[in-house]
Formats: sequence, structure tokens, C-alpha cells
Amino acid sequence: MGRYYSGDIEGKFWFAVQSSVAADRFGVSHNEPNYVEYYYEEEDLAGVEEEIKNIEEGLGDKLQAIENFFAGKDSYNDTELEEAGISREDLSEYADLHLGKKIRDCIKENGSCSFDAEL
Repeated sequence: MGRYYSGDIEGKFWFAVQSSVAADRFGVSHNEPNYVEYYYEEEDLAGVEEEIKNIEEGLGDKLQAIENFFAGKDSYNDTELEEAGISREDLSEYADLHLGKKIRDCIKENGSCSFDAEL
């Protein structure tokens, strides 16, 4: 069973890799019932972009290696990740990077971004 987020942006959290509260790291804290709610405004954009930059810098050369690994792949397993030199932490950072970019793009396109994330 997957955990999804929906609203101005939509997607599915990476199974066993990405936390439902991954968007907290981009500067807005969640509200907690059975799901968490996020609302970003234009004034949050700088913080989102800063965290995207931090993730990209933290991954360094591994970012390109991870992107190459997933090019044309629909699935993967732990053995393949290990052979490619990609750790679970790297994978989690990469998943969060994609979430951060969705948030950033949504703010730029709409002036705000809100979504709910299942716990």
C-alpha cells in the first residue's frame, strides 16, 4: 500500500525510503491528523530553493549516478542499488529532491502550493 500526497501537487512517497513528512525539511511544518497538510507561499520559495541546493550539494557526484541509474528503469532492488553504489540515504535524499522540485515549481507557477500527505 502506497502513501500519497495530493493537492496543488500530487505524487506517491517512495516506499520504505521517504517519510510522509519529508516536506517539513523545505521550511513549513505539517499539521497531524491521519495525514499532514502543507501550505507554501511565495515567501517560502527561497527556503525551498535553498534546501534543494543543499540536497544537490550533499549528493554531489552521486546525483548524476542516481539519475543515470534510474534512466529507463521502472523498478529496482537493493542488490542493484548496492552494485551502483547508491545507499538508502542517497535514495531518500534523491526522493526528497524530487518532492522539493515539485513544491518549487508549484509555487512558481501558482504563487502558492498546498497539499495533503498520508501518514
